Amino acid sequence: MKVLTLLFVSIFFSLLVTSQEDDGLLEKTVPSVSLKDVNGETVNTSELSNDGKPIIISFWATWCAPCKKELNAINDLYIDWQDETGVKLVAVSVDDERTKNRVVPYVDSKSWEYEILMDPNGDFKRAMGVNNVPHTFIIDGEGNIVYSHNNYAPGDEYELYDKILELVGEE
Repeated sequence: MKVLTLLFVSIFFSLLVTSQEDDGLLEKTVPSVSLKDVNGETVNTSELSNDGKPIIISFWATWCAPCKKELNAINDLYIDWQDETGVKLVAVSVDDERTKNRVVPYVDSKSWEYEILMDPNGDFKRAMGVNNVPHTFIIDGEGNIVYSHNNYAPGDEYELYDKILELVGEE
């Protein structure tokens, strides 16, 4: 009976994790929301492009320790990822009016080469169905959302990279 209960619990949590990762958004396109980059230029999210190569969209905030851990871990590997797959990362800060002034100093201190967009009102966050951060998506070369992952644990960046490799066909 104990084994059966453990099996049931294991299956339940597997289904729960899977459902959290796809969020019902897979194979949908990126919604159209106007955001500003760190230079004040307006960017329409539905027009994010990368010459037919994948895009990672990572929602984060300066007050979110797991967000910063994830983006710093990816940063250590990002140049290699770009060389091997052509992937581009867009980090969308959900810092609000009280904390958005911390974004540029933090990004500069970490020397991130990511495109940074600001979503202080949470418009893009809501449109993408993001409830909490970090939340990471992969967009394929046609603009479809093909992967979604919420939260961060060390090593998740390798799973993300494996998904990108699958997408570009370089397993």
